Amino acid sequence: MIPAIKTDKPETQSSRLKVAYLVNQYPAVSHSFIRREIVALEALGVTVERFSIRPPPADLVDPADLAEQARTREILRAGPVALLGALLATAIQMPGAWLGALAATLRLGRLSDRGRLRHLAYLAEACLLLRWLRASGGVGHLHAHFGTNPAAVAMLTRMLGGPPYSFTVHGPEEFDHPVELALPDKIKHAVAVIAVSEFGKSQLYRWIPHTEWSKVRVVRCGVDAAFLQAGPREIADNHRLVCIGRLSEQKGQLLILDAAAVLAREGIDFELVLAGDGPMRAEVERRIRELGLTGKVRITGWVSNDVVRQELLGARVLLLPSFAEGLPVALMEALALGRPAISTFVAGIPELLENRINGWLIPAGSVSAMVVAMKEALEAPAAELARMGRTGAAAVAARHDSTKEAARLLDVFREAASSNDRA
Repeated sequence: MIPAIKTDKPETQSSRLKVAYLVNQYPAVSHSFIRREIVALEALGVTVERFSIRPPPADLVDPADLAEQARTREILRAGPVALLGALLATAIQMPGAWLGALAATLRLGRLSDRGRLRHLAYLAEACLLLRWLRASGGVGHLHAHFGTNPAAVAMLTRMLGGPPYSFTVHGPEEFDHPVELALPDKIKHAVAVIAVSEFGKSQLYRWIPHTEWSKVRVVRCGVDAAFLQAGPREIADNHRLVCIGRLSEQKGQLLILDAAAVLAREGIDFELVLAGDGPMRAEVERRIRELGLTGKVRITGWVSNDVVRQELLGARVLLLPSFAEGLPVALMEALALGRPAISTFVAGIPELLENRINGWLIPAGSVSAMVVAMKEALEAPAAELARMGRTGAAAVAARHDSTKEAARLLDVFREAASSNDRA
């Protein structure tokens, strides 16, 4: 087993603690919040090793993401020979631990719709990751993002003799498929589980015994300093609305288009920007044509963090009528810049967004409610939007400061390293 880092003074532990991060795909356009978390931890003196199961997408545009790619080691890029070699070598060198991990792998595969063969691949990934962790030396803790395959690989790595692990659950996938993802098993073997909202914490409570509730901590996603430190900005003098997010079913862009078509028929002036890209782009473009919204709607494709900021500053209000969420970072960024938002009573969103206080909360899936909220946002005086924006910025500053949240996470890592040292 990799030994935990021993320290004499708790206050100096951060400067000597070495942590490994494991993500399914890192860096990625939609994972900038993970990058911010890592950077904030490093600013607190933690050494962070980055590991990604898959190589990053080819469409990275943000310079910060490109820099992270150079610092990240990708498991699948090692190739099948390296993975098979690690699997066989681990079986020979530590047969007892390997058989225990194999039994857990087969159980995970039986529960999952991905099957046992896919989970055997996870075991091979865990064997290779264990080898890399030992080669890097002194890693006292492994943290995975998402309760899907990264948490499975982290669990198997621990069962093979790797460091204690924790993982962050964002939702909604983990909440939709807790049994298939063997979420209770992953929590059982973890030293801690991170939820990004109180709602997320409550969903994890549903699947574990009360004796394990203490493992679940809330550490919220942090906002980039470019958003947080800028403070509320003057509301744009236009009729532009912006939606920031991946073009996917759960984000609700088609509902926005249906509502926009109603506004167009009523002769209400507006511009709509869909900032992002994704699997539904062709369908979204087709729907724009069908509704006669060509010329009123612009799709940006993938954009950098700086462009996201400019799109938010160039609009009056953020639109985010999500059907399923954790707690969207785009909402935090918009409020930090003083932009009210229109979003839904879903997951952790009501923990940040208050109806007609710093935006509008509407029922998910309601086109009519979306129309009403969009009308109010377009017709509201700039002074009223600015008031909402200031309230939203204060809420984000209080709850989503990257440095403060990283310090909370560091406390979890310290406790894990300390308990492992005592064990």
